Amino acid sequence: MGNGNKDRRGDSADGVGPRIGEDIKAMASADETGGAVAGQGMDASLAPDTGRRLNSMEKVRFAIGFALVSLLWAAPFSMGSGVLLPQIFNTLHGVSAEAALGTMNSIGCVFALVANVVFGALSDMSRFRVGKRTPWIVLGGIIGALGFLMIIQSHTLFMIIFGWCIVQVGINCLIAPAVAVLSDRIPESTRGTYSALYGASQVVGQQLGNIIGSSFLTNIRTGLVVGMIIFLFSGILTVLIWPREKSAANTVVERTWADVGRSFIPPTKNSRDFYMALLGRFTFIVGCYMIQGYQLYILQKYCHLSNDQAASTLKVMALLSVITTILAAVVSGPLSDFLQKRKVIVAISCLIIALGMVFPFLMPTATGMYIYAALAGIGNGCYMSVDQALNVDVLPNAKEAGKDLGILNLANTIGQVIAPGCTTLVIGIFGGYRMIFPVAIVCLLAGTFFIMMIRKVK
Repeated sequence: MGNGNKDRRGDSADGVGPRIGEDIKAMASADETGGAVAGQGMDASLAPDTGRRLNSMEKVRFAIGFALVSLLWAAPFSMGSGVLLPQIFNTLHGVSAEAALGTMNSIGCVFALVANVVFGALSDMSRFRVGKRTPWIVLGGIIGALGFLMIIQSHTLFMIIFGWCIVQVGINCLIAPAVAVLSDRIPESTRGTYSALYGASQVVGQQLGNIIGSSFLTNIRTGLVVGMIIFLFSGILTVLIWPREKSAANTVVERTWADVGRSFIPPTKNSRDFYMALLGRFTFIVGCYMIQGYQLYILQKYCHLSNDQAASTLKVMALLSVITTILAAVVSGPLSDFLQKRKVIVAISCLIIALGMVFPFLMPTATGMYIYAALAGIGNGCYMSVDQALNVDVLPNAKEAGKDLGILNLANTIGQVIAPGCTTLVIGIFGGYRMIFPVAIVCLLAGTFFIMMIRKVK
């Protein structure tokens, strides 16, 4: 990121990284480990940070690491926001559960929004001996665990929300540098596969979080402790499994404080497709989280299930989603690499989820929600498998991968801010949950439109 960054040890984001999403052009410099020589093109099968192909063990370690990092933040996140905290809000006297959940998600996402950009940019600029991404990934897991600890010890709505804000900071401190590793260290020709592992594991983690969280509806404190422990080890385990990152200690950084300030400014050159991807992800997240963030309440207040029935239904829905997500991800990620097509798969996934939402709209029963869960699993498996690779492909500048991917991830946080408000507004206007489904479908169709407007990615 910025001018003058040349890590002679081969750090891609500051030296010899390829231009993402375009034909690989002649490189301006070489690294000492075999990177591209000036004037030569770089093979898309070479790792950007080393200029060589990954060996079999490295491929396995990256694969496990990308799956694990996503799984270990998504599971406790879903346990908290999707099951345990909504149940706590149900028990608070004089408080609207929906309003409390919406307030928590909205305020928490503002913290997430800022944290994602800040930690993405800071990881771009870091000069740690253990690598520029590694320390932030570890720190993110620790901060998330501290947030859960604060929630465990809280007895008021204000302190619960504040604790969740700390969790959001930790998640984004972990996510921003972890996703940038996809650009830093993974060959362009296989990014779809690794993106599939990351994205599918996120969906699986969310559903596992629903299953685990539902098991603790009568013992919420213990469930929160489990979430805290998972968070604590999320970043540590990931960096231990991944091949060791190159030291960034010798990176030459020639920046003023003004340069640092400018690093937080969104890209403006060659960035049309970047913003189409941003809008596509934003509308997708709004549509999905209008339903996903309120599944417990939908089962209780729309399908009129008891607490025990709702908990049991959530587990079955989560299991269906896990199975269909894995099946979809196994096919879609490698298929994207083979066909060299990203946006078509992402767009189709939006349509599949939209179709799934039709069933609970017409069938306000557990069966309707089961069908929705199965189709949403297929759509999410396809979407999350390829979306990260698509985002990397539309980056205007690979040297600012951490910062720009952080901005793209703002679609997640802003979308999660908007979604509760949309759900609450629809409930207020129509007096129930039924109409949130067609509104969410419209959002997903808008997401399909924006993704198909991307030009430089097939």
